[in-house]
Amino acid sequence: MSSSAQQTNVYDVVVVGGGINGAGIARDAAGRGLKVLLVEQGDLANYTSSASTKLVHGGLRYLEYYEFKLVQKALAEREVLMGIAPHIIWPLRFVMPHVKALRPAWMIRMGLFLYDHLGGRKKLAGSKGVNLQQHEAGVPLDDSLKKGFIYSDCWVQDSRLVVLNCMDVEARGGKVMPRTRCTDAERSADAWQVELTDTVSGQIQTVTSRAVINAAGPWVAKFLGEAMHRNDDKDVHLVKGSHIVVPSMFDHDASYLFQNTDGRVIFAIPYEQRFTLIGTTDVAYEGNPADAEASDEEIEYLCEAVNRYFKQPITPADVAWTYSGVRALYDESDEENVSAVSRDYSLDLDDSAAPVLSVFGGKITTYRTLSRQAVDRVAPLLGAEITDWTGKVALPGGDMPNEDFDAYLAAIQQSRPWLPEAMAWRLVRNYGTAVETMLGEAGSLADLGEHFGSDLYEAELRYLAEYEWAMTGEDAIWRRSRIGLMLEPAERERVSAWFAGQNTKRATA
Repeated sequence: MSSSAQQTNVYDVVVVGGGINGAGIARDAAGRGLKVLLVEQGDLANYTSSASTKLVHGGLRYLEYYEFKLVQKALAEREVLMGIAPHIIWPLRFVMPHVKALRPAWMIRMGLFLYDHLGGRKKLAGSKGVNLQQHEAGVPLDDSLKKGFIYSDCWVQDSRLVVLNCMDVEARGGKVMPRTRCTDAERSADAWQVELTDTVSGQIQTVTSRAVINAAGPWVAKFLGEAMHRNDDKDVHLVKGSHIVVPSMFDHDASYLFQNTDGRVIFAIPYEQRFTLIGTTDVAYEGNPADAEASDEEIEYLCEAVNRYFKQPITPADVAWTYSGVRALYDESDEENVSAVSRDYSLDLDDSAAPVLSVFGGKITTYRTLSRQAVDRVAPLLGAEITDWTGKVALPGGDMPNEDFDAYLAAIQQSRPWLPEAMAWRLVRNYGTAVETMLGEAGSLADLGEHFGSDLYEAELRYLAEYEWAMTGEDAIWRRSRIGLMLEPAERERVSAWFAGQNTKRATA
């Protein structure tokens, strides 16, 4: 450990990793009265947790791999998460056209029956058959598609879910430090000496922690080896998933799940009001997860997959944006098909001295149950209680009366009639009740400060910088929001220049 490091603070738990698992674990632990520090080498949700298909779902296709426990766990979580974050999580109806040659109708009906009943569904609508020749969802589809099925799942603003959990960590007395890498951790019988390096300034500091939780996602095994000096032989599969975004391919609110000829499924989902999100691929990955990007082959694959269903084909030239994320899947089998590797998670606790718990695998939908179980494993060692509280308390911005997004949006529009309708919708969808803090006493668009393009104003950037750890234009327009899709390149540069001009102070532990 560097001799330049200085002792600054003592924590109950240091959580390494600012993706959804780390953020959820830190929130859960802080809510149990533990003193928590979360560190993340990049921005919050910088990597995998901002690169998902944006779904809170049971995983219909996992039923084919007999992952009944995982599906049941995920299905039960959908409505819990809707309740604590109704601004960033909402129901979607999915249309699945039937192609007889790929899966028989009886198999799909059986799968949807299980999907309807495994998770104790109460709020979401059940599945049903549909005549695509008469339903609006059939209009953009190839005329050969006669019938299909409709079922429910949920949408989530994935990177915002991470940030909201982190905001709640600090509201409960914890500390969150993005752009801070854990570079070394030395263990004694009752504590860890944890070296932290600021990735912007290079400043090094040391904290003491009674426990460390390794939620480093695709870096989980590397962190164990390099920073914690352990040689755990964990079978971690790195799998890249890529998505493409194209101009809207249909003008209704339903989404699609398409069967592909290789046995996988592809989603096509309305995205940011003007686009369609298409994904995902499943490709074994080697290399630095931070460098993942969609290959030409993946882009072509996704275009071809949806072109089998839509009347109007797309080509790679139509792609407005791509993104990719790498998942660390934990599997002890000899399975070579990465699509068949379990999406469930595994928690590995070593309490032979000061405890360290490592998180392998997981998915956004089950992050809250993973977090609870992770904290339950270390809580008795730290004198904290065993409790399940995170599904009963709204995340920041989610405290809308009766969890009613539409009613709250209407109230905002009534109290601020000068807000354009589409802008009001976007702001409330992203920030919920926190939009009132953002807008403050503004009585017109001019009061929101500099206009950067589309419906992005300085007031939103100031809010993101002050409350949500945004330090760069990319943080603001590609993770805290996706408004970068609506901006011209020169406008994006202006946002970046605005952040560069801010005197951002870096926090210490």
